[in-house]
Amino acid sequence: MHHLNLIRDKMMLFDFTDVQSVDDWREMSDTVRIEGKSKATLTLQTTQLFQRAVFFTLLKPQRNGAGFAGVRKLTNLNLSRYRNIEIICRGQGQNNHYKISLRHRGQNSNMYFSYEQFFTVLISDDVFTTVTLPLKDFKPYYHGVEILDGEPLDTTNITMFEFQIYGGIYLPIKQRGVSALEIETVAVSS
Repeated sequence: MHHLNLIRDKMMLFDFTDVQSVDDWREMSDTVRIEGKSKATLTLQTTQLFQRAVFFTLLKPQRNGAGFAGVRKLTNLNLSRYRNIEIICRGQGQNNHYKISLRHRGQNSNMYFSYEQFFTVLISDDVFTTVTLPLKDFKPYYHGVEILDGEPLDTTNITMFEFQIYGGIYLPIKQRGVSALEIETVAVSS
């Protein structure tokens, strides 16, 4: 009789309950364009009982929904052994639609594709949930438009990780205003 191995292989990417600083995360918001007015920051909330990261955003999109606010970190990750990104988080404020944007092979400028996946979070005062994002579902985008024939994400060489909130220029859901995403950990699992 064969027993299934139920222990999943996991690797911690970012443990915000245990870091000393988030200074290596950089803002990347729509202010890179002339019309942009949005703002994002990632900061640590440290109390006597807990610590976590808070991704604060002020989203001020244009009338058509164009607008985004994010924070990114350069990485050097080989995730080819893993299937999912798992984020333990909860939402606060007006909005609950976010995305993770990855880049590969050192392609960290906006002239290259970003590989994106959208997700929603529970807005709650007391419950954290796990958001699971399959790596195979990250799709190539260029300036907010999905590239249907773009090459797949190279999971052997992830060189940038970004949290982003979006106005929804090409989407039925439109977002604006002040929100926060409280994040405890980001891990990958097989």
